[in-house]
Amino acid sequence: MVGRERVVRMSVEQPLWRALTGYRVLTLLYAVGLFVSGWAHFRRPGVAVAYYVVLTVWTLATLPRVANAAACTKRFLAVDLTVALTGILLTPVADSPARVLDGGPTLPSIWTAGSVLAFAIKGGWRWAAVASTLVAGANLAERGAPARDTVHNVVLVWVASIAIGYVVEVARASERTLARALEIEAATRERERLARDIHDGVLQVLAMVQRRGAVLGGEAAELGRLAGEQEVALRTLVSAGPAPVAPAAGGDGGAVHAAGEGDGPGGPLDLRLLLAPYASARVSLAGPGAAVLLPAPEARQLAAAVGAALDNVDRHAGDGARAWILVEDEPDEVVVTVRDDGPGIPEGRLAQAEGEGRLGVAQSIRGRLRDLGGRAELLSVPGQGTEVELTVPKQAKDPRGKAERR
Repeated sequence: MVGRERVVRMSVEQPLWRALTGYRVLTLLYAVGLFVSGWAHFRRPGVAVAYYVVLTVWTLATLPRVANAAACTKRFLAVDLTVALTGILLTPVADSPARVLDGGPTLPSIWTAGSVLAFAIKGGWRWAAVASTLVAGANLAERGAPARDTVHNVVLVWVASIAIGYVVEVARASERTLARALEIEAATRERERLARDIHDGVLQVLAMVQRRGAVLGGEAAELGRLAGEQEVALRTLVSAGPAPVAPAAGGDGGAVHAAGEGDGPGGPLDLRLLLAPYASARVSLAGPGAAVLLPAPEARQLAAAVGAALDNVDRHAGDGARAWILVEDEPDEVVVTVRDDGPGIPEGRLAQAEGEGRLGVAQSIRGRLRDLGGRAELLSVPGQGTEVELTVPKQAKDPRGKAERR
């Protein structure tokens, strides 16, 4: 996708990998230079030479491994850190005891920091904390006892690697947010283009059929009425706004998809999309501009309860009655209100209907909401219509009674 390609080009992570590649080469040359300048002080220079040969071959051969996050695998990181720790622990064997006690450099010197930084860039601050702690332990073991300069270097590497790891995590989260924003922007532009085409074609034809049918009368009037209902429904669907995109599982800037489309049986659904088909010439739908996300089973059951309430309007409120659906997305719950301007429900009628075995309100509405952990409240005044308020919490409770965040 174009949006995804733009994010890749703007990535702040890739320059870090390039910088790490250069850092490893420069610090290799620095470590070898320190050895050459202090050659006379080493009691076993052959051990040091052998280690530097291995370090040189390893560094140059693994440059492609630190080119990007995909190439830098966990196995590579483990071996790379092992090479660094081995060099630190070999320092007392190759160097003189006096230089070790005086705080002389270890065999890999500051090359070790590159290995720790690879952990930070790949896995974030937690990986960096583990790697730097292992390096700290090796440095203390090499020195034999804590000293000011050793502790200073250990703390410096520990803090710097964790800080870089945290920055990388923040950068990745920002890139994922930017990718979702770019795809929402692209989807919005496409929806606006389709809306223009539909308005110029389909909606105008339906409106014309409605007007001509009303003039001709008879069967044409019924056809015009149906065309008017379809015009309202289509106009509501077009103006409902794009479904939000959500990160796919695995989340390091991978593909994104529309919420409520392909999330599986338990994925989030936009309640607005489920309620949009109910809109018609007699039913008005209003809701927030942003998606109203609920887990799929809860969203479908709530939409079915709304459908049951509208069925009651059709059966009992009369042919000329209108209905209004209002969706409210509160911080802890979703509230859907269905109101009509019919004659209302006479007092005691619901209890009588339940006694006669007609359970539309008791089961289709209240039963559904009770199973979802929500509630259904019905207010009806004779002659002033009926209002049904359906409330579903955004938290469900498990069988042990503990709240579970969906």
